[in-house]
Amino acid sequence: MKVISIATALFALACPANAFENNAVAATPILRTDRTIAGQPIIVPRKDVEVIASIYEIAPGATLPIHQHRYQRYGYVLSGEITVTNTESGKESIFTAGNFIVESWGIWHKGANNGTEPVKLLVIDQVEKGSENVLPQK
Repeated sequence: MKVISIATALFALACPANAFENNAVAATPILRTDRTIAGQPIIVPRKDVEVIASIYEIAPGATLPIHQHRYQRYGYVLSGEITVTNTESGKESIFTAGNFIVESWGIWHKGANNGTEPVKLLVIDQVEKGSENVLPQK
């Protein structure tokens, strides 16, 4: 709770008081959900949560190895088009620039860039402190 209060205070100090009054700031929701792309409930670690933010760049024609996540992972497609395949069910989902992805956890899947331009993803993991979030299939 203390972290949220500090973050809120910093945000309020950083924004001019009249920014919201003059409509100088607009927030456009892109997704609101309590489920992953596989229909699972969203989970977060029970203790010592750590956030890891990364930029992934995937070349045209490249495929990520089959893997799963132990913890929740979110992605925002900055550019390109990525196809995510649930290798257990065969279901494919295509995400393009501007899409937000709530990835599945504990389910084997892979991503592929079947397009002609690179895919750029902002990836955010919520893990237990010191943990990794990608478990490759052996």
